[in-house]
Amino acid sequence: MIVVATEDFEVYHGVVNELRDRGVPFTTIEPDDPLPDRASVLVTGPEREIDSDVETVRAEPENPRRAVEEVLTALRGGGGRTIVGIDPGDRPGIAVLEGESVVAAFHVPSAKTAQVVERELEDATSPLVRIGDGARMVGARIIDDLPDVPVELVDETGTTPYLGTGARGMGDVLAAVNIARIAGEEIESRDVEPTAGEIRTIKERSREQSEDNRTIGEGLARRVAVGELTIDEALAEHRDDG
Repeated sequence: MIVVATEDFEVYHGVVNELRDRGVPFTTIEPDDPLPDRASVLVTGPEREIDSDVETVRAEPENPRRAVEEVLTALRGGGGRTIVGIDPGDRPGIAVLEGESVVAAFHVPSAKTAQVVERELEDATSPLVRIGDGARMVGARIIDDLPDVPVELVDETGTTPYLGTGARGMGDVLAAVNIARIAGEEIESRDVEPTAGEIRTIKERSREQSEDNRTIGEGLARRVAVGELTIDEALAEHRDDG
């Protein structure tokens, strides 16, 4: 049983809300009350030490979710390193694993991926990022933006599962979970040259996004492909060039 015992109002409400959102049973007591016999993990705030024979997790007011993830990892016996799996694309799927347990998942614009990863790996023990080898240009930009952490490039063939009715939109996240569980090749960066098809796709997207049916040239499309410009920035340069 998870027991929450703290005098800190922010910690109490943050931890309790996180546990309720995840459907995890728990009980609360006053810090001076004796622990229930079935207590297995104790969650406290930063205000003082509580003498306890059970595993204790100290929660900070600004990050109750991290404390709850530690609690769930302790309950599952899932110690081990923190691994982040990324399925790259326009909206990458991101999965955070502690040992074998998935403790967090995200589906965000590619530009925010590195920021999410950096936040999730803060204070992590022996962190590792595994990123799929698809969506090459997007993946290369994500790798360049990641914090100083080991990165492995994973063959993502077969990582996206079949999605049944009502599961639309979950594929990228589930693929990220599978990617996180596959050992890959350790890399520091990924140099890729945009293909003719990728250049063509960017030019088509520029025409779709343009208000005046404008299509950028190959040079600007190549700069978009390697992350130097967004399509909107490339369109603006195209207009300035006349």
